Amino acid sequence: MSVLPRRLRHGEEATLVEHLGELRARLIVSLAALAAGFAVAYGFHGHILHWLNKPLPPDLRKPVTFNPIEPFTTSIWVSLWAGLLLALPIVFWQLWAFLAPAIEEHRQRSIAVLVVFATVLGLGGVAFGYFVILPPAIHFLTNYDSSYYHIQIRAKDYYRFVSFVLLGVALAFEVPVFVLALVRLRIMTAAQLRRTWRVGIFVMTVIGVLLPGVDPVSTILSVIPLVTLYVLAIGLATFFEPRWRA
Repeated sequence: MSVLPRRLRHGEEATLVEHLGELRARLIVSLAALAAGFAVAYGFHGHILHWLNKPLPPDLRKPVTFNPIEPFTTSIWVSLWAGLLLALPIVFWQLWAFLAPAIEEHRQRSIAVLVVFATVLGLGGVAFGYFVILPPAIHFLTNYDSSYYHIQIRAKDYYRFVSFVLLGVALAFEVPVFVLALVRLRIMTAAQLRRTWRVGIFVMTVIGVLLPGVDPVSTILSVIPLVTLYVLAIGLATFFEPRWRA
């Protein structure tokens, strides 16, 4: 069995054994990509930790650990997630190559465009969360009632919080893709989106408030791009829907 399986064409027949063999080969490629990503991330894990610690106040930029194994396990955990992020393009490509033969070729192009759009929005969400949401949120949380507490930051808890913030913002930025997918699947129409735009903006505002930013400034900064992206999604749905239906 070839390690790099051939991508089947739409409608091309294959036996169950061939499909299982292809699935196994694609899993091997994905795991190899994850291992390579982990190796690269671990080689640069000091830079990654420095990048993650940068939003902390200067006197707290070296988080504490409370048992002998925690520095090792925390660095491994951070490197593993960073490696997964590096390997995601290859993993998604293997998943897409396995599923694509079941989809008509003209729809494959539409899905490919949505995937590229989703990737750009996801990266934009991570950058927005790191540069805009995280600094004011960390500043607020580490200064809240500081006269009553001796504030220290535990490494694994802090990195878990940062991961939650960045993942939450990245997922929130995928709203236009979700809206376009509903229109593409004919669950909703662009006309319905235009009629209910007030409800959509209210929902985007609620999502922005529920994001991990806890101070008013970061909350407002979360709401503005979400509302903008929702309006953009309505415009894109209005543009693409006639072409999709044709």
